[in-house]
Amino acid sequence: MANITLTAFWRQQQIAHGTLSALIQQIQSANIQDETVFIFNDRSGKRLDIHLHGDIASTLAVYPELAESSVVRTRGRPKLGVSAKEVTLLPRHWEWLASQPGGASATLRRLIDQARKSSDAADSKRQRHDRAYHFMYEIAGDLPDYEASLRALFADDEAAFTAGIKNWPQDIRQYALRLAFGKEEDHQQG
Repeated sequence: MANITLTAFWRQQQIAHGTLSALIQQIQSANIQDETVFIFNDRSGKRLDIHLHGDIASTLAVYPELAESSVVRTRGRPKLGVSAKEVTLLPRHWEWLASQPGGASATLRRLIDQARKSSDAADSKRQRHDRAYHFMYEIAGDLPDYEASLRALFADDEAAFTAGIKNWPQDIRQYALRLAFGKEEDHQQG
């Protein structure tokens, strides 16, 4: 799995972007003293409470998913990424799984792959909306047309969303657009 990247904002400007260690170095070199910095997980859009004057180990204790090259040792077939976890089913489900070719694990993997393929577009859309909403909630609630932009976001109306955020600070506007629709803003807009 790829490293999670983070984006930091200070006074409505993006001041840093990258992995945890790169982000902390960029913020510390920006010399912003003890002013508030908003740090967001690019994958989820959620704000993270990272103490910039602490060490990386203490941050990783709270957010282990931010480790840059973590090796997870678990039961199962780790080279394939297989891990053993508990599944609770009714007896009729276990009976049906036992009758399937390849056994219970293979059948469950096939069923999950089929479900993922059939719901990929809807899941992607929901994740985009959630990611952008989390960011907007934390940083854009007082900006003009906030409510209208949220309605456009959840309607998946990119044109209305772009119009709703047009008067926002450039860095916030660009990040919201990237989280919501995976697109970069045209630099012709001002």
